Amino acid sequence: MNKRLLIVAHAPSPNTLKLREAAERGARHSDIEAVDVTVKAPLDAGPDDVRACDAILLGTTENLGYMSGALKDFFDRSYYPVLEEKQGLPCALYIRAGRDGTGTRRAVESIVTGLRWHWAQEPLTLRGEWQEAFVDQVEELGLYMAAGLDAGVL
Repeated sequence: MNKRLLIVAHAPSPNTLKLREAAERGARHSDIEAVDVTVKAPLDAGPDDVRACDAILLGTTENLGYMSGALKDFFDRSYYPVLEEKQGLPCALYIRAGRDGTGTRRAVESIVTGLRWHWAQEPLTLRGEWQEAFVDQVEELGLYMAAGLDAGVL
């Protein structure tokens, strides 16, 4: 039975859409054999999606020093319904931050700590002006998450 990776990423602009697509491209790399990937916008994802996954990759913009309202809404709707049954869920995060991303990271880390999810790696913060290198970094993160599930280490 295949493992399932859920990507929940806010993509309100062409550049952030490139990031979400890169995460999916990495997760669907041809070397990954036993991982099914589901990609959803935060407003379209919910507790049933979290229950059905074996790992989750989150993506958000930095909005006024906080996560996107859409990702916060996802957490608001999913937190209590999955709190008990998804403890230990491997997760990762990328932040598209125009500034430093510190408040955004802190906010998501607080929620993840409450959920008792497990960080598969440190959050990736893509700071400052847009750089095409951000796409490669997020693609690598998607690949890392899927490869970890495929190898049974996540």
